[in-house]
Amino acid sequence: MKRIFPLLLLLILASCKTTSPIITSKEEAIKKGVYRAPANIKIAAKANAEPKSVAAKIEPKKATISGNRINDKNDDDLVISVDDSSYLVRQLINSASEQLGAGYRSGGTTPEGYDCSGLIYSTFKKFDITLPRSSVDMAKIGRKLNEDDIRKGDLIFFKTNGRRVINHVGMVTEINEEEIKFIHSSTQKGVIISSTKEPYYGKTFTQANRILE
Repeated sequence: MKRIFPLLLLLILASCKTTSPIITSKEEAIKKGVYRAPANIKIAAKANAEPKSVAAKIEPKKATISGNRINDKNDDDLVISVDDSSYLVRQLINSASEQLGAGYRSGGTTPEGYDCSGLIYSTFKKFDITLPRSSVDMAKIGRKLNEDDIRKGDLIFFKTNGRRVINHVGMVTEINEEEIKFIHSSTQKGVIISSTKEPYYGKTFTQANRILE
């Protein structure tokens, strides 16, 4: 009888042992289908997900089109009362006027300093118009004008300091009856606007040429 009892106990324990491996994690339980995550956990996971980049939703701005042409005018364009001339002429005057106050530098073509032809050369170059580099050579291109035909955007030439050849150039910015105002780079004051009413420029004025027809 004593031998039978241990054997019976062993049989009972053996019958109680599980035939499947023990599940040790929630991941395994979900995998085996004995555990399902509550629905609200899935919702929370979506709520905590990182949002998509806002920048990806922003579309680039498109050029504004008026009628059949692109509007290339900007709010910050500097307009100097040149309503009777072309848009290109206005922008040439605006571009040159942005350099007012820049100093004079022989051979200069940058805001660090300009000589007279350097200011005109660099201004036109911004609009893909390449002029000769010197004032005397600039005077040889375009159409030479009668004084009554001069208008804004034309180049105006002088023979200063008793020179026999043209040695100074500016660009016409305004015309008031018999007065012509022009922007140029002077040796004494750098980039300024002067007038043919000033005795020095009135006496040394030589000619004006139209580059843009």
